[in-house]
Amino acid sequence: KNFNNYFGRIYQARYLAGIAAGLKTQSNKIGYVAAWGTENGEVTSGLDAFAMGAYSVNPDCEVYVKTTNSWFDPEGEKQAAEALIALGADVIGQHCDTTAPQVAAQEKGAFAVGYNASTLEAAPKAYLTSPIWDWGKYYTSEVERIINGTWKSQRIWAESSTGIVYLDKLSENCEPGTQEAVDAAKAKIDSGELKIFAGPLKDNKGAERVPAGSEMTDEEMWTMPWFVDNVIGTALE
Repeated sequence: KNFNNYFGRIYQARYLAGIAAGLKTQSNKIGYVAAWGTENGEVTSGLDAFAMGAYSVNPDCEVYVKTTNSWFDPEGEKQAAEALIALGADVIGQHCDTTAPQVAAQEKGAFAVGYNASTLEAAPKAYLTSPIWDWGKYYTSEVERIINGTWKSQRIWAESSTGIVYLDKLSENCEPGTQEAVDAAKAKIDSGELKIFAGPLKDNKGAERVPAGSEMTDEEMWTMPWFVDNVIGTALE
């Protein structure tokens, strides 16, 4: 009775970050350094949302994945980013906890989307933007509920409209028109017009996963073991 499980729908901010990546790439190859493979549904859904955001503005782009099997591995993350750039990726995204992929991108003349923090200073010539958390929004609202006697135990998966997850300010490295595209997509997400995991959706083996007119449940997103069709990688199922 005195316990809450809370998280934010970071995949919504990742979708917006994918728009910045999709507009920036010239090679139509985007790299993605993932902490874990498809055994971690939160990582997979975030990657898929990022790939769909990129696809929404650039249907020709593909997202290539390298996995480090660690939340924090600066050396491994940098090596993964370098390997993706060697494959032709000119924009790097990430779901891991250091700036190493961004640094690698700058060293190799590529661009990068970060994670967790505004890290323009780490790679000023490469950094585009980052999906970021603001837990203060959650803590403030929960304390207010405790004070006014309306608090109750519940599972919370907060929408980006709450501000708990958001996209960092776009850097000057972004392509012209990126802000307008991001703003338009965010307005549709916040209004409910854009449901990121609504069908029709196919995986990268061609199988239909979400039919038209349907939407994935929260539980299905949490345990998502497959990649959408513009992701180049192997799902573990």
